[in-house]
Amino acid sequence: MKKLTIFIILVVCLSAFLMTSCKKEDGIKDTVTLNVYNWGEYISDGFEGMPDTNAMFEEYFNTNLAAKYGFKIKVNYTTYATNEDMYSKLSSGAGDGVYDVIFPSDYMLQRMADEGMLHSFNVAEEIPNYKYIIDDFKGLYYDTEEQYSIPYTYGMVGIIYNPTLMDPEDLDENGEIKDKSWSLLWNKKYSGKILQFNNPRDAFGTAMYYHNIDVNTADRSKWVEALGYLREQKEILQGYVNDEIFNKMTTASAAIAPYFVGDYVTMAYDNEDLKFYYPKEGTNVFVDAMCIPESSSNKAVAKEYINFMLSEEAAVANAIYVGYASPNSLVIDSEEYLDEMGEEAYDLLYGSSYEELNANYDYDPYYHGFSNADIYGDDMQQYVNGLWEQLKTETDVEVWVHVSSITIVVALLAVCSYSIYIKKKRSKFYRQRDKDAKKA
Repeated sequence: MKKLTIFIILVVCLSAFLMTSCKKEDGIKDTVTLNVYNWGEYISDGFEGMPDTNAMFEEYFNTNLAAKYGFKIKVNYTTYATNEDMYSKLSSGAGDGVYDVIFPSDYMLQRMADEGMLHSFNVAEEIPNYKYIIDDFKGLYYDTEEQYSIPYTYGMVGIIYNPTLMDPEDLDENGEIKDKSWSLLWNKKYSGKILQFNNPRDAFGTAMYYHNIDVNTADRSKWVEALGYLREQKEILQGYVNDEIFNKMTTASAAIAPYFVGDYVTMAYDNEDLKFYYPKEGTNVFVDAMCIPESSSNKAVAKEYINFMLSEEAAVANAIYVGYASPNSLVIDSEEYLDEMGEEAYDLLYGSSYEELNANYDYDPYYHGFSNADIYGDDMQQYVNGLWEQLKTETDVEVWVHVSSITIVVALLAVCSYSIYIKKKRSKFYRQRDKDAKKA
């Protein structure tokens, strides 16, 4: 009996040893979370049969790379509304060690790099699929040494409008706007039907391109001048928006809005009445890129993620879903992409260069960061943000004043009405009838 017991114990121990050995040999430990922080509606997520590229990466990594790294991966995907929101989260320390991949726009990328917030590495060597990025988008002003970023999308800003909600006199025989200008955003005829960007750089940009002011000027009086134009505009605005624009424009709740061409392409699928144009005065050209925060705790896996998103299947899926122009040659040469986007959208995205569309604008249409203290001083960004908050606060105060005034008038009318009523209607019948009428 003792021998049998000893034998069983030996078998159990041997089994445990073999299982442990197999686990060590396999090398797979716990699942690690990769935190990706991106704009809203900015990656193919499986909606309406589209591929879920985050899920694709998880499957790819867990099948092909888990043994190499010793763990499996799970993508935690969250979104932000503006560059400023994302920057605030990371610069405050709230994102330290949390976010592994982010998607800043060019000017914000430049600022974050200058402030040491981005991981520096040899992009060309460590991201093999970087070879598919066309040369026009390599070594741009915000990352001349190609050490912080990999272009994800690019595009330009224009004006989306719904001709069914506009005065026919402003439209040509094809139902398109006659005067393709930023001035449409200041047209009092459409008071209450106009939207504006809910972030300082783009909102100020609409006024600065319109009036041929350098969007990167260090002259603070020029920013004050632009603030004046935005003050004039706010009186006729329906509101300041970010992602809310999708619902407002596709449901015809608003008629006119400045926004990115790629988002127009998406909106036009849901509302065929919508149209788009690039303002004749000039407009912003932008690049959004994939970057790794210096505080990331999973930099190696972040590079695998970025490299995967440049592969053909993922890149094509993301480009179709997002609607923005792609700097990836695998996308541009894809028949699937061309068929899916259609000629009109393709022409808007790729048909004109930003040089052609900015022929009437005297300055660099790219937004630059304000981090060069020799040019801008130490607090230029805070100064612009302060002007923006001043504009928004004034808007809020005015709304409060209007509401308060209406409330006071209503209260006075109620008091007067009640006094007259007391004098003339003493009976219970009339008091009850008046009360019922008020309820109705």
